[in-house]
Amino acid sequence: MYAKYVKRPLDFLLSLLGMVVLSPVFLIIIIAIKLNSRGPVFFQQKRVGIHKSTFMMLKFRTMRIDAPHDTPTHLLEDPDAWITSTGKFLRKTSLDELPQLLNILAGHMAVIGPRPALWNQYDLIAERDKYNANDVRPGLTGWAQINGRDALEIPDKARYDGEYVNNISLSMDIKCFVGTIVSVLKNDGVVEGGTGRLNKKDTPVEGLDRQHLSEDD
Repeated sequence: MYAKYVKRPLDFLLSLLGMVVLSPVFLIIIIAIKLNSRGPVFFQQKRVGIHKSTFMMLKFRTMRIDAPHDTPTHLLEDPDAWITSTGKFLRKTSLDELPQLLNILAGHMAVIGPRPALWNQYDLIAERDKYNANDVRPGLTGWAQINGRDALEIPDKARYDGEYVNNISLSMDIKCFVGTIVSVLKNDGVVEGGTGRLNKKDTPVEGLDRQHLSEDD
């Protein structure tokens, strides 16, 4: 009942309210980004949505515009060298994710759900298939994010996403929402350059298009 009839309307209302209430914060962040570095305020990235459809996810830009275009953060030798000073604060506080309220309004995402995978994170997508975690809208935050965030290996992240899918309810979403606030305040699980890799040697990813894949989770 909740997942089918309540969750989407509630997500729409919450994201709309969030946009209104946080509009002064948006304005401050936009000014800070423009004063700190040249380039666009927003960053768009191709992500995997419900039923493995794709959409362009929005973030506030946190990296220099000359950052490598075809390398995820976790493959950069020195990620901090490419992140702007404003970007470091935005990442630490997760404020760079706020533009995804627009993705929620558009129906691409939910407030709570598995974090949307990069389109070329084939290992994560395959792991999530085992738990039907690709068949729900991805979220601004989720169960995996309050149980390890960047520090989780891909199989563990997918398993937590599966637990969420099997237990979707208002109480579960409230638990994830409150847990996210606590995790952000405590700065839990933030590993710059760590995005839950499998325990095996990294291999080149083929077919990358020319976009800033370095602003991944």
